[in-house]
Amino acid sequence: MPRKEPFILKITTAKDHDVTALPNLVREDDRAVFGDKGYFSDKLKREARGNGVYWGVLEKGKRGKGLSSSQKKRNRKHASIRAKVEHVFRVIKCQFGYTKTRYRGLEKNAVQIYSLVALGNLYQFRHQLANT
Repeated sequence: MPRKEPFILKITTAKDHDVTALPNLVREDDRAVFGDKGYFSDKLKREARGNGVYWGVLEKGKRGKGLSSSQKKRNRKHASIRAKVEHVFRVIKCQFGYTKTRYRGLEKNAVQIYSLVALGNLYQFRHQLANT
């Protein structure tokens, strides 16, 4: 049985839209997909539901029309789940002071981001690690 990666991190340039990276982030054995409004796509939503994957990407309003009350309620529920993952990004920005890229080239910046995400995860669990 192949080893399942705990998380997938995809680094792209700023000109690439978030939703273009989404198909590369979803694994075959995933049962749910959560993301912010930048990952919303009706086509990907239909595909995911057709494959039996729970679609937890936040809804966004259509042009000239806001969200319905049920969409707002659903977004609030999904945002509370996503918040657990977003804490790593808060640690990277606030605790480690990462605000902008330092190097030229995607590869060097990707290595820095991978390191920061790994350290951010360790930072979050530092108390549990110290007690073992």
